[in-house]
Amino acid sequence: MHAVRNFVVLTGAGLSAESGLATFRGPGGLWEGHRVEDVCTPEALAQDPALVHRFYDLRRAALNTVEPNPAHQALARLDAAWAGELLIVTQNVDDLHERAGAQRLLHMHGALRSALCAACGTRMPHTGSLPPGTACPACGAPALRPDIVFFGEMPYDMDRIEAALADADLFVSIGTSGAVYPAAGFVQMAAHFGAATLELNLEPSAGSHWFEESRLGPATRLVPEWVEEVLAGR
Repeated sequence: MHAVRNFVVLTGAGLSAESGLATFRGPGGLWEGHRVEDVCTPEALAQDPALVHRFYDLRRAALNTVEPNPAHQALARLDAAWAGELLIVTQNVDDLHERAGAQRLLHMHGALRSALCAACGTRMPHTGSLPPGTACPACGAPALRPDIVFFGEMPYDMDRIEAALADADLFVSIGTSGAVYPAAGFVQMAAHFGAATLELNLEPSAGSHWFEESRLGPATRLVPEWVEEVLAGR
């Protein structure tokens, strides 16, 4: 592995699956029985807000049943110890990175324990259920919705992510399918700017061929091993 100082780490559903959260694309996952169009598009929210809100209420409640795993903990340790630049970009909407202690972190697809006002755009912490028609404390409109980036909406903080990729010496993708854009294109962007690229995944992703190196296995083993290598200067 090249000597590096600046990292961008992308994490996906495979990381949280090892804590017991079902993945979007996995068999038996939370989305089974729901078409994406039913629960994760602006049109779905407009057509059946009760279904969409209930769906995310159940996902939010599920967070109370899981804990960060050794992969989350290893990334938090890297965050605390690394003197160079580090940005952990997660596609996950759970809060397991935060609960493990990571701070240099952003949620590009939103967060379950956050609400978004469809009227004024304010984002705010939110726990518990979120019934349709809940009033926004900022503007008063009965327009709070799950703070989730639906299909067809722009992910958060893309300017910040692209700037970090341009400065990165190493891009690492962990537990991702490699099938959801724009995140699936980060490896090509990082490589274009000259970064080394590494994939840590249970099985080859749809974009494995773009990476210089792929290591296959559970994140709970691969991520602590990689972080130990980095902190040991190997």
